[in-house]
Amino acid sequence: MSFRDPWLLAALLALPLLAWQRRRALQARARGRAQLAAAGLVSVEAPVGRPRWRAVRRHLPFALALSALGLLVLGAARPMAALGLPERRGTVVLAFDTSNSMLATDALPTRLAVVQQAAHRLVDAQPEEIRFGVVSFGDGAVVVQPPTDDRVAVLDAVDRLGTGGGTSLGQGVFAALGAIAGKPLAIDPAALSSEVEEVDIGYFGSASIIVFSDGENTGTPEPATVADLATLAGTTIHTVGVGEAAGTVLNLEGFNIATRLDVAALTGLAERTGGTYLAAADEAALRDLPRSLDLAIVRDPDPTEVTAAAVLAAAVLAVVAAALSLRTTGRVL
Repeated sequence: MSFRDPWLLAALLALPLLAWQRRRALQARARGRAQLAAAGLVSVEAPVGRPRWRAVRRHLPFALALSALGLLVLGAARPMAALGLPERRGTVVLAFDTSNSMLATDALPTRLAVVQQAAHRLVDAQPEEIRFGVVSFGDGAVVVQPPTDDRVAVLDAVDRLGTGGGTSLGQGVFAALGAIAGKPLAIDPAALSSEVEEVDIGYFGSASIIVFSDGENTGTPEPATVADLATLAGTTIHTVGVGEAAGTVLNLEGFNIATRLDVAALTGLAERTGGTYLAAADEAALRDLPRSLDLAIVRDPDPTEVTAAAVLAAAVLAVVAAALSLRTTGRVL
């Protein structure tokens, strides 16, 4: 808990002083009554009830009133508590192949432009419970947009994607897992072996990765190894292929580069995690991919001022203290 005006908490130092003053007043009253009793001016009444219960009846109203005063001071300092309503949420990371081969025109206007348009339609069709992140991968990978419910930011990130270098499907999936986890994974992806059972990155069963690529992998680590890591994290990988299986020739800076859609590689990557392979042109199936997520119940701590709760509790304690005091002494404290 934090406070907007913490300097007001200094007023709490007055509470022990009030308790000390009351104790002095009670002691002075007891001495005065004893003197009057010794002079025979007042009668000495035998105490009624058990000693412990008499002490409780005597001091409880003041203790409640003092607590109420303390709560009022806390309320004046404007306490802030991290509250959050539970909500259902899923996370989808869109991982885009931005290698040079995505400039090929066997999908018009280019492979990259086609998957960008497909991503727009996919994001626009999803309910607000789905958060999206964006990863760009070539020889390496980078999280362009961490998962967010800001659809404008997501689509802007998709539109800013450029191309260059080769293709590492493994790097793309690895970076997407880091985006889902909310932090870079403390593992060197190049050092991943085929044995990943002892690697623990957490469990993210309400998340999935959608890889947009032509499937021509030219880098490390092995996509299958990173897919196994995703499976351990409870995350499903879906793949979206773009281009023609027959292939085409891309002229890049005076060099002719043969490139084709590798359906088998993308299908194998998806099926290894229980996901599916789709063609970029299959709009209806693409829109339905995130709908298969098992949404998780999450609670995001949100700083909220709880002054009203403190004041209400103080009022209740003050009323109870006054009622008890009236009942036992015939006066309000």
